[in-house]
Amino acid sequence: MQPLDGTDTRLLLALAKDPRRTVVALAEKLGLSRNTVQARMAQLEKKSVFLSFERRINPASLGYPLTAFIHVHVQQQKLVSITQSISEIPEVIEAFGITGQADILVRVVSADAEDLFRINGKILACEGVERCDTSLAMGELVPFRVEPLLARGPRPAS
Repeated sequence: MQPLDGTDTRLLLALAKDPRRTVVALAEKLGLSRNTVQARMAQLEKKSVFLSFERRINPASLGYPLTAFIHVHVQQQKLVSITQSISEIPEVIEAFGITGQADILVRVVSADAEDLFRINGKILACEGVERCDTSLAMGELVPFRVEPLLARGPRPAS
């Protein structure tokens, strides 16, 4: 992937600070033409710089105040089917393949401890899952962010 330049970084930082800002407003803020901003946005999109534009919704507002992280130990040859099965559980909001003792780290939300137990059971019921270790999140200390990376600027290619 071609590295981002200073203009790209300034554009992304402005978007990170105010994601609702229009192309015209971004152009004004950055002192660029509307066409330049629009072209840059299209290039960034082609480079897959942008993640999903889904608004972050607080699961507690939907009745799921508890967040837990489940380390899932699996039979490696069944990883694809296990991932598919896990993705069908609505309370699973993220899952990552990881290194270490577990194979998958799953972030789930639940209504309460009993509901978490039920969700854990659904994951354990997936064919090829050997065991799960569950940790309850006590609070979000550092929310997802990229502004500090943008403020520092692109990392030089090695």
